[in-house]
Amino acid sequence: MSTPRTTGIELKTRRRALAETVELISSMRFAISLLTLIAIAAVIGTVLKQNEAMPNYVNQFGPFWFEVFRKLSLYAVYSAWWFLLIMGFLVVSTSLCIVRNAPKMLKDMRSWRENVREQSLRNFHHKVEWTAPLSRAALAQQTVERLADAGYKAKVVEKGDALLVAAKQGAANKWGYLFAHSAIVVICIGGFLDSDMPIRFQQWFMGKVPFVGSGVIAEIADKHRLSLSNPTFRGNTLIPEGSSSNAAIIPQANGVLIQDLPFTIFLKKFHIDFYSTGMPKLFASDVVIKDHATGASFSATIKVNEPLIYKGLAVYQSSFEDGGSKLKLIGHPMAGAGMARFDVAGEVSGTTPLALSTGEAYSIEWSGFRPFNVENLAAGQDLRAVKKNDSLNEQFSVGLDKRLGSAAKNANNKDLKNVGPSVQYKLRDKNGQAREYQNYMQPVTVDGATVFLAGMRANPGDQFSYLRIPADDAHSVTEWMRLRAALHDPALRTEAARRYAQRAMPKDGADALRLQLQESASKSLGIFAGDDKQSGFLAISRFLEKVPAAEQEKAADIFMKILNGSLWELWQAARAKEQLAPVAVDAAHGRFLQLATNALSDSFFYGAPVYLQLDEFTEVKASVLQVTRSPGKSVVYLGCLFLVIGVFAMFYIRERRLWVWVKDGADGAEALMAMSTQRKTLDFEKEFDNLKTKLPQSA
Repeated sequence: MSTPRTTGIELKTRRRALAETVELISSMRFAISLLTLIAIAAVIGTVLKQNEAMPNYVNQFGPFWFEVFRKLSLYAVYSAWWFLLIMGFLVVSTSLCIVRNAPKMLKDMRSWRENVREQSLRNFHHKVEWTAPLSRAALAQQTVERLADAGYKAKVVEKGDALLVAAKQGAANKWGYLFAHSAIVVICIGGFLDSDMPIRFQQWFMGKVPFVGSGVIAEIADKHRLSLSNPTFRGNTLIPEGSSSNAAIIPQANGVLIQDLPFTIFLKKFHIDFYSTGMPKLFASDVVIKDHATGASFSATIKVNEPLIYKGLAVYQSSFEDGGSKLKLIGHPMAGAGMARFDVAGEVSGTTPLALSTGEAYSIEWSGFRPFNVENLAAGQDLRAVKKNDSLNEQFSVGLDKRLGSAAKNANNKDLKNVGPSVQYKLRDKNGQAREYQNYMQPVTVDGATVFLAGMRANPGDQFSYLRIPADDAHSVTEWMRLRAALHDPALRTEAARRYAQRAMPKDGADALRLQLQESASKSLGIFAGDDKQSGFLAISRFLEKVPAAEQEKAADIFMKILNGSLWELWQAARAKEQLAPVAVDAAHGRFLQLATNALSDSFFYGAPVYLQLDEFTEVKASVLQVTRSPGKSVVYLGCLFLVIGVFAMFYIRERRLWVWVKDGADGAEALMAMSTQRKTLDFEKEFDNLKTKLPQSA
């Protein structure tokens, strides 16, 4: 019985090294080893995001491992030289396996294996003997008919003084091996056809060079562009609503290549729907395609999993971006005693210069805009609880963590809520240093308080930490900004300390005690206002560390009472300066002052000279389309069909061979039946028992 050999082709040559190399490459063990390596590479390519921007990998892995993974080409596994080399060897090895085994298998499928002897049949495990009152020829003919009825093909062969009935069923099982191995070769060839090897050849031999930098696509030189005859590619094009594109961007490790298209894509409208969790549910692009060759135009809608196929190119809906939304914001100073507001305008992906009254110059790089944000604003998101035995410094630090904790960090998804539009930007100083900010347009309710969220992060890979500015009675930041400006006005701090001492001391109290209390209030406000190094609760913590440990708790309690009272009077003094009526003394305004105090303390860590509040916007959506030419797709589909046929044939078609030796006996004809199969299963045992009963029956 013919079975595939695990050894390779054995050349008859005196060159031992050549013979061993050919034997190794054509062996089944070598092909299996290559398949294992490809499987490992596929796992790496699945776990590690492919073809991302290189700075993303630096941020994720750090400089050392980034360089190690780059040298191994792990950021583009499927186009790495070693992966393509493995694929090439796999094609050669599998092809040699097919060449070595296919002729033998085809011959074995046609063979009846009639060169057997009576004694060899008696050595089979599955055998049975019987005698029938028939002639030798009649018994052989009866056996052939009964085997045909059981689905076997049979043939009678003369064996001297005996007849041999050779039968077979399931010989097509051999096609399983041929189709499965051919599928590997066909799929690999399809993969080569869809790889970036044609693009690499153009870079090696045709002078194509990736483009580095920025510029208008239409003005990029020909050496950075790929022609319409490029046999295979996969690129992306970003099209804002009302705009068009006739080229795709193909990312490379050190830049991009421009792939010209035979048509222009005009985006009329981009549609997007969301789930309640904020995840996109459906997005589609209404486009108009204009053929460059004929000038004809037609409309189409491109959806996820519903690509547009035209002129051998497939246009897929990949993702979406902001297409340059127009933004109008209000700037609020975050330093000094001024609170004069000013207007700022910008466009997403653009840059706006910012000159402050202090003489400092900044630039605002608008990186993103979202018309709505679904966040989990449930309570109980503190980083850790304050323990009674924590030092004052630790207690204030925990308070800071609580108030600067990201409102976007979701412990679960039970309290999701749309908190409205947000804008994201980088504020870059004259030295090139930048911090990134994310500010929400509308106030939101967090832990039972209505606040404006202002996020900040120093590094792109970090999570945003959020400053919570309490909303006033008019649902604005005006009162908090007024209190912030007053805190940095020495004259108003002095007036607030006088007011506090006047209110706290009885009318008949000693002037000396009143002056002493006024001095303490003024000092507490000064410490809280701080300087360029520290302010807020951190400054208070540092101050109280100078007090003996046994008296720190009592001193902290007195200090906070004086500070809270002084801040209330500071608020009223600031309003009186602008000829505004004092606010009512009630729980709501007391809660506002508490939140405002926390935000004033945290604002030291906000690190921006200005707070930009989104006021108006005009959203412009952009669709990201993926354009591909995949000549190997049909080849891969054919390989998949071969693989299905091969697997089905190998697992569901069982080859069985049967021989019946018929010779003359004293009481008629004597028969010896033997049966074999490659895989002995319960079905085979059942079939043997059935034939053992059926064949010896009398006519």
